[in-house]
Amino acid sequence: MARDETDDILPDQDAAKEFYAKYEPKEVLGRGVSSTVRRCIEKETGREYAAKIIDLSNEDNNAQCVRESTLSEVHILRLVAGHPYIIELHDVFESTTFIFLVFELCRNGELFDYLTNVVTLSEKKTKYIMKQLFEALQFVHSKNIVHRDLKPENILLDDNFNVKLTDFGFAKILKPDEKLFDLCGTPGYLAPEMLRCNMFEIDEGYEQTVDMWACGVIMYTLLVGCPPFWHRKQMIMLRNIMEGKYSFNSPEWESITETPKDLIRKLLVVDPEKRLTVTEALRHEFFQVTHFKTKKFDAKKYFRFAILCVRCLIRIRRLKFTPEPLSISVAALDPYRVKSFRKVIDNCAFRVYGHWVKKGDCQNRAALFENIPKTEMKHLLQSSTGWTSCF
Repeated sequence: MARDETDDILPDQDAAKEFYAKYEPKEVLGRGVSSTVRRCIEKETGREYAAKIIDLSNEDNNAQCVRESTLSEVHILRLVAGHPYIIELHDVFESTTFIFLVFELCRNGELFDYLTNVVTLSEKKTKYIMKQLFEALQFVHSKNIVHRDLKPENILLDDNFNVKLTDFGFAKILKPDEKLFDLCGTPGYLAPEMLRCNMFEIDEGYEQTVDMWACGVIMYTLLVGCPPFWHRKQMIMLRNIMEGKYSFNSPEWESITETPKDLIRKLLVVDPEKRLTVTEALRHEFFQVTHFKTKKFDAKKYFRFAILCVRCLIRIRRLKFTPEPLSISVAALDPYRVKSFRKVIDNCAFRVYGHWVKKGDCQNRAALFENIPKTEMKHLLQSSTGWTSCF
């Protein structure tokens, strides 16, 4: 964990002094294993940014690996800089114990948190987000870069709810015809070919197509609120991924049209050679249709529906005045449980025995309303059919 800003400034750390001279750190936005993200304000302009402070002095982490990974991420962020749907790296400060990365601030946070609040997205909103994600990914792939960790947690939303692709920590620049073999990313979003080259002795490797598989998982999750391959047992989940075993059978899919389902089917293809590329995905019918199909407006039908709603509300309001439904069997077994019967019985009892109650004697008054058989008579009364039939 990064230490508090008051402890980060050391006399021999020029990078830390430069950062704190230029920016004023504010509240913590998030924490990682070896990093802390804070909102900060640029003193000269008053603009707000998000500062990721990476602590290299933690003995629990391999400082050299963290440094190399961070510098690689910085290099890739500079290669993809300038795209409207990719996070902008504004400033970098490096010292022997800390690295400060200053990013643009996305006030609406992660797509994951937004999805948690709304549960599912409409086809129109899914189209809006996925189109921006594919455009960002198309730019990344055009630079021969594979992201390898696409998921809703790594997609931020700016003030206008536009996508900002972030977290290039696992990203890799591919050489011509180069294949990758290492396993990295998040289990539920891993492509089958990435799993195969780590589970079996296969030399096929993988490339940028793993990002397209992850996009299929993201799109599925946006539409129905749950991922396609999730299982509480991770080995079963990984097996489902390798077999491409998922379905559109849940009730949530009933109201979703065929076009987005078709795009998901073409993204979640086990064979990477048959999977859509990002350019082909952007040409899919899902993104070409300007208006989704809507049912013809039927004024008479909606008027009838409005009348039914009003009648329903009136009946709900009258429920408290409606007597409780009573069956003969219930009345025979326990008549005192029914409020209307109980009131009649209590009134009768009070009229007959009311003169026993002295004025102000609450205990004797309460005794009139007891309806409990004597202990020695309980079993006899409960088993006697003659007793129940008299009601």
